[in-house]
Amino acid sequence: MENGIFAGLEAMGLGDLKDEDIFKDNHLEPTQNQETGKEKKPQIREEDMLFDKTYECPVCNSSFKERTLRTGKARLIGTDMDLRAKFEGIEPLKYDVVLCPRCGYTAVSRYFGPLATPQRKKILEKITPNYIKQEEHHEVFSYEEAINRYRLALVNAVVKMAKASEKAYICLRAGWLVRSYLESLNEEEPQNVDKIHETEQLENEFLKNAYDGFTTARGQEGYPMCGMDEVTVDYLIANLSMRFGHYDEAAKILSALLVSPSCNNRMKDKVRDLREELKTRLLNDK
Repeated sequence: MENGIFAGLEAMGLGDLKDEDIFKDNHLEPTQNQETGKEKKPQIREEDMLFDKTYECPVCNSSFKERTLRTGKARLIGTDMDLRAKFEGIEPLKYDVVLCPRCGYTAVSRYFGPLATPQRKKILEKITPNYIKQEEHHEVFSYEEAINRYRLALVNAVVKMAKASEKAYICLRAGWLVRSYLESLNEEEPQNVDKIHETEQLENEFLKNAYDGFTTARGQEGYPMCGMDEVTVDYLIANLSMRFGHYDEAAKILSALLVSPSCNNRMKDKVRDLREELKTRLLNDK
């Protein structure tokens, strides 16, 4: 897998866009086990949780099908400190990007909807003429394929001059997906050593852009933001601030959240846990 946040766009015909500035200023208008007698847990197959959903492209108006997670099929098994959800038997993030195979317009599902006329024009000018149609249709996506789809969604967001929050949201979810990919790699296999190092760098690159984007959006946009309320966004920014060593900023945000009437008890528990982690890091850095 190529390294870099926009690596791999060349294969889709969009290599000229790989140096785009993501956050440049926008001016846009039970079975039984026979041997033991115990119940045997049914095997969870990724393809059984998916179906083909029909979409209509807001750029070229064509209809197409995309692999999509069936509602209620994925079982939540945990949540990372930065709110990344983990599920049994599948990584839903692999199927959260919608790609029109005709014109190349791509977006995460939350933002795959109507576009302003100037946005549509920019996609038709910069994406469509250069996009190389991907002919293959898979029952399931590999991590590499899914990561490239997020790259394509991000470059589309840059081209259409999307809000900072949308670009940050893409980067956040892409970073989480890369982390999931990392967890699938066997550290003990020698051939994975370089791949793990490159993938760790890629996760950091995506999440650093998520931090930059949400920090920008926090001062410019209203709420809800990407479906999240202000408390959730602030918590995410505090977490990402810690990840990249901005401890003073993280401490300030966490202190404000603990006294905020909008922050419920469940979120305050997360804030306290994050504050304890911050204290540990500060001690370790001395």
